[in-house]
Amino acid sequence: MAAGGFCKLPNGTVVVALNLPRPLAAGSGSVRVLVHAHNRARALTRLRNLGLRAVYLRGNGQPPTPDEITAVLHHPDGLIWRTAPGVDAVAAELWHPIRTLIRRPAAPTP
Repeated sequence: MAAGGFCKLPNGTVVVALNLPRPLAAGSGSVRVLVHAHNRARALTRLRNLGLRAVYLRGNGQPPTPDEITAVLHHPDGLIWRTAPGVDAVAAELWHPIRTLIRRPAAPTP
C-alpha cells in the first residue's frame, strides 16, 4: 500500500501524489509520483496501465504540496516523478517524466 494523498482543484480535476517503491530496473529506494487526472480512479488507472499494478490510495495522509501541484500541471503528460523526500534524497532534484522511470530494458543484439 502506498502512502500518499490527493487534492481536488477548482476546475474539478485532481492531483494524486503517491510514494511508491522504485521499480527493480530503476534501482532501490522510493519515488514520489504525481498524476493529474479527471478523478482519483482515473489517476490510479493511468499508473496501472503503465505496469504499476498494485497501486492503491488509502486516505489522504500525504497530499501534494502547492509546488508539486504546479509542477504536474505544467508538464504536458501530467505524470511525473522524483526521489521521495528522505535521507538519501537530493534536495534540488528536478521532476522527471514517468517514461524515464518505467523504461523497458533493450533487447540484446546478437
